[in-house]
Amino acid sequence: MILVADSGSSKTDWLLTLPNQEAKEFRTAGLNPYFLTEKEIIKILQEQAADMIAYASDIKEIYFFGAGCSSPDRHEIVSNALSSFFNKSYISVDSDLLGCAYATCGHEKGFCCVLGTGSNISFFDGDDIHAGKHGLGFVLGDEGAGTWFGKALITDFLYGNMPGDISARFNEEYHLDKEMVIKNVYQTPNPNSYLATFSKFLSIIQPSDYAQNLLRKGIVEFIETNIKSYPQYHRYKCHFVGSIAYVFADELKAVCKEYGIHVGKIIQQPIHDLMGFILSRED
Repeated sequence: MILVADSGSSKTDWLLTLPNQEAKEFRTAGLNPYFLTEKEIIKILQEQAADMIAYASDIKEIYFFGAGCSSPDRHEIVSNALSSFFNKSYISVDSDLLGCAYATCGHEKGFCCVLGTGSNISFFDGDDIHAGKHGLGFVLGDEGAGTWFGKALITDFLYGNMPGDISARFNEEYHLDKEMVIKNVYQTPNPNSYLATFSKFLSIIQPSDYAQNLLRKGIVEFIETNIKSYPQYHRYKCHFVGSIAYVFADELKAVCKEYGIHVGKIIQQPIHDLMGFILSRED
């Protein structure tokens, strides 16, 4: 059996191959080692992955691709946590960008962009990704991601910059006040995931001028900051992975067209494409 994981800051999708059966899907919270310790990851798996851990003795290989897994010490945090349950398995831990590249580019050269809770970009040369200067996280970066839109919505609401009808609807949906926001952003774990939850409001008000203007602003900022930093961005397809890219695909395609960006795949959850790539390497 082979277990593959695609982990963001908000959630982790798991896919397990089973003999003579369809692959089995599982989901847990995100396991980002920038925000979670080894013990915290173990606790999440204990509480949320009991059904998956039941197959531990039969799982031969685990391929984990996750946000925050961009350095050897972060790899070790996740690998050690997984080894607590899967001590008979070969465990590989890599960045979510590499997983996204496998799921979208396959063996072809191209750009892979993450637009989910956070945002990032990499160039894939057909074999491996090239480390870039992006992926600065929700405080310094995450242009066009759920955290970026969440921050924009919250600050517009609290500063009174939302149109009246949209502000009333936002308040009805979330019942926010300044103290509540400050506590969740500055005093509780995973503030990036907290901020990103508010981006769902954009899909509720999607046809409005306010939403369209905000979406355009975020997408343009992602393109200007991330994609255009690569001089050869016109030469290769640009693939997108993540909930923001998928839900707002029409807006994303329209802005990319203006910039002459050749959009490839847009995938919300790359886990199935990722498993297909892993299995193709096994053959």
